[in-house]
Amino acid sequence: MPKIKVCGLFREEDADYVNEARPDYAGFVFAESRRQVTLRLAARLRKRLAEGIVPVGVFVNAAIEDVAALHRDGIIDMAQLHGGEDRGYIRRLKAVCAAPVIRAVAVGNRAGILPGAWEDADFLLLDGLAGGSGERFDWRLVSAGGDLAAACRLPCFIAGGITADNVKAALETRPGGEPPYGIDVSSGAETDGVKDRDKIIRLVELVRNNGGKTKK
Repeated sequence: MPKIKVCGLFREEDADYVNEARPDYAGFVFAESRRQVTLRLAARLRKRLAEGIVPVGVFVNAAIEDVAALHRDGIIDMAQLHGGEDRGYIRRLKAVCAAPVIRAVAVGNRAGILPGAWEDADFLLLDGLAGGSGERFDWRLVSAGGDLAAACRLPCFIAGGITADNVKAALETRPGGEPPYGIDVSSGAETDGVKDRDKIIRLVELVRNNGGKTKK
């Protein structure tokens, strides 16, 4: 069954919504963003988050010691990297921190997904040119037979502009010839810039049903 991550929680009610919907992962954005959280807020959200939902920290070129400290303090269980972090950064992070690494890749930039470029990560997150923008990339590029499919050697999340209307198509992509490991949603689970309870619940239900229709 594909996984689902709801990213960009920044209010306490956001944690309540995901607790009700029960996605596999929840994301806290520590990088500059309208969804950015402070350390104090992230700690509150983590404490509020239901057991079994994996908290993921989202970073852009953060100091390795800062990421490791968040993991050590139990605020995040995984690290998602969106900046210029290279293989050396990932290796140094793993030397001091046991958090699995999700490496975000801008699919519109072919150099970002060359074979072996991120093999020290544990997962890839395939996104549009600007992470968090809600812009969809051409999923055919990473599907079986696409120009970049062979480069997707790690379990892959599909991200970028995913909504209830197109999540079925996202689940039908085949990065590296395999179904996606998971789906990552943020703006598609929002209304007027904030998380929407009903959209979160519907997206989780759709992914749990592998893109099928939810029961009425």
